[in-house]
Amino acid sequence: MERKDAIRNAYHMTGSNSFYDGMMTCSTLPGRAVCRLVWDMGKTESGDYQQKAMSGIPEGFSGMLLEVPVGTGILTMPFYKTIPEAEITCLDYSPDMMGQAREKAEHLGLKNVTFRQGDVGALSFADGSFDTVLSLNGFHAFPDKAAAYREVLRVLKPGGVFCGCFYVSGECGRTDWFIRHLYEPMKFFTPPYETLSSLKERLEGMYAQVTVGNVKGIAWFVCRKAETRPDDPLRRLPGGHEPSGD
Repeated sequence: MERKDAIRNAYHMTGSNSFYDGMMTCSTLPGRAVCRLVWDMGKTESGDYQQKAMSGIPEGFSGMLLEVPVGTGILTMPFYKTIPEAEITCLDYSPDMMGQAREKAEHLGLKNVTFRQGDVGALSFADGSFDTVLSLNGFHAFPDKAAAYREVLRVLKPGGVFCGCFYVSGECGRTDWFIRHLYEPMKFFTPPYETLSSLKERLEGMYAQVTVGNVKGIAWFVCRKAETRPDDPLRRLPGGHEPSGD
C-alpha cells in the first residue's frame, strides 16, 4: 500500500466522528485532554496559534483562496462565512474528511466554497491561480512535503500569501514522544518533519517576506511570494531592496 493510501485510510475513521473536531477546537472533554496531554496546550494557546496561522487573510478578503487540506472544515467554515466575496476552493486527499467539511458548508449556507479531492503534491490548478493558500495542520501528514511546498508556490499569484501551521519537532519533548510512538504508527503523521529553524530557512528561500513563530510544537507562518519572477533581474528582495549586482 502506498503511503498516501495508508494516510487516507487512517483518516477514514477520523472523518466520520466528532472526536477530531473537539480536539481541533479544544472544546470537548476528550479534546481538551488530548490538547493538554499530547500538545501541552489549553484552549487559549490552541486558539492563539490558529489565529496567527490565519492572520495572513485580511478582513473582507475577496480574492481566490485555496485551502489544503481542508480536513473536516471545523476551523475554517465559520470563518469563510465572514468573507462572502471570496472564491474559496477546499481540497483534501481524504473523501471522508472532506465530506464533513462539505456538510458544515451546507449547514452554514456557504455559496462561495467548492470542494475537490486531490493531492497537494500534484495540484491540477494553473500557475498563479490563487491570491492565498491556507494550510492548517496538514504538512506534517504529507508523504512528499517537498512536492507540496513546490506546488503551493506554483499556484500562488505573484505577491500571493501562503499561511498556516503544522507540527515541528524539537519544540516540545512530550509532543515529539507522542508523534513517534502513536501518531506515526497510526499513519496520522509522516516523517521527516521540519524543525522551527529548518522551516524558517526553507520558507525564506522560497518567499520574499516570511514571518514564522510557534506555540509549543506547532509552528505558524505567513509568507508572501515575490511580486515578480525569480529570474527577473529587477525583482525586489526581502526588505524592499534591489539586488546589488555584485
